[in-house]
Amino acid sequence: MRRNCRPKAVGMFVALLGFIWSPAGSVDAQELPRLTTLSRGDVEFQVPDKPYHILSRGDVEIVIVNNEAVDDEVLSGHRAGYSGIARMTHSQRPDNLFVPAYAGFNFEHIHDGTTQESAILFEPRHAPMELRVIDPFTVDLYQPPTPYWGLESCQRFRLLEDGVIEIAFECIPRRDAYQNGYIGLFWASYIHRPESLDIHFIGRPDQAAAGEDWVRGVTPSHGVRATHRSVTDTRDLRHDPDFPLTLVFGMSDFRYTQPWYYGISRGMALVQMFRPQDKIRISQSPSGGGSGNPAWDFQFLVPDYRVGQRYQFVMRAAYLPFESPEQVTAATRRHREILGH
Repeated sequence: MRRNCRPKAVGMFVALLGFIWSPAGSVDAQELPRLTTLSRGDVEFQVPDKPYHILSRGDVEIVIVNNEAVDDEVLSGHRAGYSGIARMTHSQRPDNLFVPAYAGFNFEHIHDGTTQESAILFEPRHAPMELRVIDPFTVDLYQPPTPYWGLESCQRFRLLEDGVIEIAFECIPRRDAYQNGYIGLFWASYIHRPESLDIHFIGRPDQAAAGEDWVRGVTPSHGVRATHRSVTDTRDLRHDPDFPLTLVFGMSDFRYTQPWYYGISRGMALVQMFRPQDKIRISQSPSGGGSGNPAWDFQFLVPDYRVGQRYQFVMRAAYLPFESPEQVTAATRRHREILGH
């Protein structure tokens, strides 16, 4: 493994440079907690020789990978372009939750709602990433400013004592490249042949003024009624009529009232929990990973962005045996309370 040798003085210079580049001195960014090696230049890390690293704790094991191809005894036939969690297993289910060639929590898209060629809309797949091992349970995925959008980012995956994964994402736009004035970011989790393609969340019909109940997110086809917004999400983001990423703006007939959801695969539940203030949009495709392989996704949007400003969201993901909605609710309550639910 190659060790980070960056001195603290360099880290301080980078932080100062980011402060100078941001309009009005990035006051808001300076108040945000510093969660990854993007904002903390004093953190020691190691860059492994392989493009992946294994984290194991409690009943859960995950393999964090950059966007390089891998084909060995750990990740067989993993394709280039799919970063995040390439393999996720549980003591009660040794098979990979995700499509082996792809990944879960894959940083998929950067966009501004304008029609672009595929390589630009899928830029996170192609721009180089660096894997940074922080400690036995923590890994960062750092991506320098991307060639077209100029977005610098870092994702931290931390495996907590009970096997729940905390994911923190930070980004800084280094270029004024977003024509519609906002930054759209998209993550995809490709689930390997679950018995149910659908997702489940607590919400209500889009036009309803009150009330909540369990909603089964049934998407008839890719990009059709696919994205569920919060009841407090009033953002109307401009986009081209022929914008090709149909999942992004294919709004559903429902909104969520609580910022979390789960899907079921082979008797296990994958639960994705978000902070209310991040106003995450949750999306689902019945065939995102191929026939019978749904994608359980989410979006993070940065309206009115400023060059040099640091933005972030925090979420947690639980992988546990499924018994009932009530059991999943009880099992994740503490983590959701920590996130501010």
